[in-house]
Amino acid sequence: MRAALWLLACVFVLGGCARPQVFHQESFVFGTRVDVAVYGEDKAQADAASAEVLREFDRLHRAYHAWEPSELTALNAAIARGETMEVSEELATMLRDAQRLAAAGDELFDPALGGLIELWGFHTDTFVPVRPDPDKLAALVAAHPRMSDLTIDGRRVSSRNPAVQLDLGGYAKGYALDRAASLLRARGISNALINIGGNVMALGRKGDQPWRIGIQHPRAPAPIATMPLYDGEAIGTSGDYQRYFELDGVRYAHLLDPRTGQPAHGTQSLTVLVTPRPDAGTLSDAASKPAYLANAGWREQTRHFNIDHALRVDAEGHVQVTRALRARLQFPAPIEMEVVD
Repeated sequence: MRAALWLLACVFVLGGCARPQVFHQESFVFGTRVDVAVYGEDKAQADAASAEVLREFDRLHRAYHAWEPSELTALNAAIARGETMEVSEELATMLRDAQRLAAAGDELFDPALGGLIELWGFHTDTFVPVRPDPDKLAALVAAHPRMSDLTIDGRRVSSRNPAVQLDLGGYAKGYALDRAASLLRARGISNALINIGGNVMALGRKGDQPWRIGIQHPRAPAPIATMPLYDGEAIGTSGDYQRYFELDGVRYAHLLDPRTGQPAHGTQSLTVLVTPRPDAGTLSDAASKPAYLANAGWREQTRHFNIDHALRVDAEGHVQVTRALRARLQFPAPIEMEVVD
């Protein structure tokens, strides 16, 4: 009888000791699938923290939507009227940061191009495969809207160029990664992986192993390579395989070259890995854009942001990878590549 009671007590003790595992919560925000994975023992803590992150994603999506009514569309309307608008402290800070990043990337990444994105039909959840009116396109390119046209005085924002129409689509996912990391850490979560449509940030580890991710192949439903992602690192990819349409056998993606007004051609995808630093998530999103648009000049653009880990797939499918990132990659199949410094 005493042995039976001892065994019963052991069952209750063991039952109360949950094994660490990964707890997932998913949603659809920013026009893509998002996933928050928390590694730990306390499901209630993990679920509460993940739910707070998803609520924050929804808030950011609604506050800074580029075409549905939001604070951003209100600012765009004020700019078009030649007026100054007082915005939230958060938006003013984001715009100042986006100005800095645009300048660092030779204005190839430029959130002032919302009018151009709209003209190509990408300000909708359903794409209409049609080329824009060439006269309207030429006029908008000639107007040369850019982030440097903005004047940001505290919370007061104006533009000397009424053609500026802000679209933070190349910035907001990375900003959301940083917000998610901050919220998770504040709730005592040390080990998590945040994925916003391929923009990924890691906190801590998955048990005794680092988190592992795949770099998407732009023309196949499989990864080009896999790699570990360590605490505080973020990875972002710009590619022509998510938001695009095809006409007469030509692919038109949403990544537009401000110099021509045309969807960029020459690169299928460009991935950057940002090592731990302040605002690593934001940088992983924004820094991939100028490198993608620069084509053969991609490595120079990544250097502008002090990024040593990058991989490019060019228009013909040839892979170029920096030496630093090559050392981290594992390939599921042999692949020809050019390794660059």
